Amino acid sequence: MSHAWMPTSPCGDACLTEGAPTVALPRRILRYTAAASVVFTALLIIPALLVVRGRSRERLLRRIFRSVLRAFGVRLSVVGGADFLSAPAGRGALVVNNHISWLDIIAINALRPMRALAKSEIASWPVLGTLVRRGGSIFLDRNRLRTLPDTMSRLADSLRAGALVNVTPEGTTWCGLASGRFTTATFQAAIDGGVPVRPIALRYRLADGRETSQPAFIGPESLIASLRRVAALRGLVLEVHVCPEIAPGRADDRHSLAALAESAVHSALGTVRIPPQRRRRVRVRVDRSTSSSHSVMH
Repeated sequence: MSHAWMPTSPCGDACLTEGAPTVALPRRILRYTAAASVVFTALLIIPALLVVRGRSRERLLRRIFRSVLRAFGVRLSVVGGADFLSAPAGRGALVVNNHISWLDIIAINALRPMRALAKSEIASWPVLGTLVRRGGSIFLDRNRLRTLPDTMSRLADSLRAGALVNVTPEGTTWCGLASGRFTTATFQAAIDGGVPVRPIALRYRLADGRETSQPAFIGPESLIASLRRVAALRGLVLEVHVCPEIAPGRADDRHSLAALAESAVHSALGTVRIPPQRRRRVRVRVDRSTSSSHSVMH
């Protein structure tokens, strides 16, 4: 059952960019094998992580998530965020990002391992679902609106207790060439918890610099289909732009706070939003080198 408030995206197969280089079948099989080995090893050592604390635990978890990216042939490119990457544990923050792929959550945790607010369906996903569950995620049942206040209360409690929690405020995945609006409910949890908001902008490129939507997890496709497409790509680069944090008290309400975070993400990616018309999302991509722009519509 769905509700009118549930975020939706018009993105589908037609949004997938063409011309991406691919690897041969043997390399794809090796990638599946490598990823499975990393996850299997991670599941074996998770009980040991319960007795490991502080930076040692964080380094080990970060290594696991980076190994998953390497297994799929994904190169991580991080821009900014030195203060975030070196910040001591125990300082809570709401970490928000644009949402394109199942790779997003792996990339965020490759920077700093953290809890996540995830849709309840992810708990049943193979491989990724297990890692997300073991990571202490807070699950949101999007089909039961009455559970939302309790979920937001638990999110605020976690933030107040000093946890980093990753949230995707668009509420669903987009292709990356277009994007959705940031919903506001989770930003109220940051206000209630008295913690900063850390926006992070994600973009997927090929080795030659072209932006690609091939890693996007969009439309009605299965997770397996998306995994196959990612495993086939050659030279995939995941750009992570860590934006300056938005300090507690900078925004008067959750709507203003959501707007600040959304603007930070678009600015980092060099995009400017135009109000959507007829329920169509429009985003203008700015080419800073030529001062020209063109629009991408869905």
